Amino acid sequence: MTQRQSARGLAALCAVTMCAFAANSLLNRLALTGGDTGPAAFATIRLGAGAVVLCALVMGGRDAPARLRTGVQGGRAAALAIYMLGFSFAYVTLDAGLGALILFGAVQITMFAGGMVAGDTIPARRLAGAGLAMAGLVGLLWPAGATAPPLAGALLMTVAGIGWGVFSLKGRRGQDPLATMAGSFLLALPAGLLALAVVGGDGLDARGALLAVLSGAVTSGLGYALWYRVLPRLASSAAAVLQLSVPVIAMAGGVALLGETVGIRAIGAGIMVLGGVALAVTAPSAPARRG
Repeated sequence: MTQRQSARGLAALCAVTMCAFAANSLLNRLALTGGDTGPAAFATIRLGAGAVVLCALVMGGRDAPARLRTGVQGGRAAALAIYMLGFSFAYVTLDAGLGALILFGAVQITMFAGGMVAGDTIPARRLAGAGLAMAGLVGLLWPAGATAPPLAGALLMTVAGIGWGVFSLKGRRGQDPLATMAGSFLLALPAGLLALAVVGGDGLDARGALLAVLSGAVTSGLGYALWYRVLPRLASSAAAVLQLSVPVIAMAGGVALLGETVGIRAIGAGIMVLGGVALAVTAPSAPARRG
């Protein structure tokens, strides 16, 4: 295989992965607005389907039981559960693209803050980018005017983004990301069942169940597995910039498939958030401070 063919293959895999990430927003929103399926039921089925697929992938390799045991860690599972539940409940009121934008901004700001806490030296360009992204989110979420997003949904998606950011930060220290994903999905599943019990069962129809299985097994389970296979072939800055496409894809899908509209406020905030993150992640790295 030539270098050009290899690059094309990598680009195709990256495009598939980003579309899978964006599809999670579309599938979740479609299930909640088009039938009788509730957010707790969707999140629980998504966790269960993802656990089955990821565990099957781990079991197909060597030392599977030991790998699964090392992947089961309470902190990571709790962060994943917060993401999954916050994500589903937020989409009761948020449009797909708007939710993806809030999620993405919260994830990146959380990971930026985590780097600062860990003692990273932050270049001025990265600080400026983070400030621009934060300003975009604040402008989007500011409760003024008819174009402001629903407060409850925006807060839930922000919490979901923090959960995914924490999960990602913890995952950086792992040596076996696939086993970590599988173990985390398994351990987070009881949280979904608990949420379902607390709300007394919030409804489920065949269409919603199918969409939840697709989200858990394909766009989450296989999507995450593919991402961690592609990730070693990408520079860290390239990987971060690549994920800027997810909210854009989700917004386009929401307009085309769900009949959603994108207002000027969301477009302006999106430009600020995505531009700020692009500025931050393309800044030159600096060595960590040593105490």
